[in-house]
Amino acid sequence: MKFANDTPAAAEPRVSRTADMRVLPEPPADLAALVANALAEDIGSGDLTAALIPPKVRGRATVITREAAVLCGRPYVEAVFAALDPGVRIDWAADEGAEVVPGQVLLTVEGDARILLTGERTALNFLQLLCATATAAHRFAEAVRGTGCIVLDTRKTIPGLRTAQKYAVRVGGAQNHRIGLFDAILIKENHIIAAGGISAAVARARAAHPGAPVEVEVETQGELGEAIGAGADAALLDNFSQEQMREAVAINRAARRPLKIEASGGIDAESVRAIAETGVDYVSIGAITKHVRAVDLSMRFAWAEPDEAPAAN
Repeated sequence: MKFANDTPAAAEPRVSRTADMRVLPEPPADLAALVANALAEDIGSGDLTAALIPPKVRGRATVITREAAVLCGRPYVEAVFAALDPGVRIDWAADEGAEVVPGQVLLTVEGDARILLTGERTALNFLQLLCATATAAHRFAEAVRGTGCIVLDTRKTIPGLRTAQKYAVRVGGAQNHRIGLFDAILIKENHIIAAGGISAAVARARAAHPGAPVEVEVETQGELGEAIGAGADAALLDNFSQEQMREAVAINRAARRPLKIEASGGIDAESVRAIAETGVDYVSIGAITKHVRAVDLSMRFAWAEPDEAPAAN
């Protein structure tokens, strides 16, 4: 997570964009490891059922969506089948980050029938989850379009799949809050109490990790003033009413050194626009990754008989 008073973020390493000009992120560095773990979890010592298929049978499968969504997960699907058999061919009918409609074909995959059946569930698990995450992120990002407010995710992710979901959030058009406990400091109530106050907590954070963004969770306007005075980079307004948010924004704008204001807590699709219009810089929404419901996809198979053996001379 970057704040405006930090040094400017580096340019995006990739220039691929969606139809509405969203810049697509690079896939996470741990993608191959996540896919390997998912396959090992599913296959174990071997796919007993796929072994019932005669060898050398070829298959083709088509994946369609039964509902509107943002397509996300292409690199994961490709990695699943590449890990099982590099000879599997995948033809995509939609780009990463594209908005797709019910009944639309997303991809066709062709190769050894046993491999297709073995990789089917793992590939669909990634695709359904990441499409759902990107779709939720896109819905919130579109809801605040034009306000200047940025939608952030949280650490409320599915265990073991954080980087995948964080990737999907960006594909959907929202941005990432901190990835984990290691890349930014968020000082909450218990930290404040243990450190002896907001100013002391911020000072300790700066001394221990001078390059890390420092954000303070505040529950009152008074605490916001302390966070501003302590030199924090951002303040998280915990369950403020919209009127309190507007007051907080006014207080912050009047400060000599304003910080960034983030709203959090109980924000949904119905309220997010009004909250963004209070003037806050960010809204963080755990539901994007926590309350995700898999997109309904269907994978349809067709089989070809193995080639006839050549006749003996």
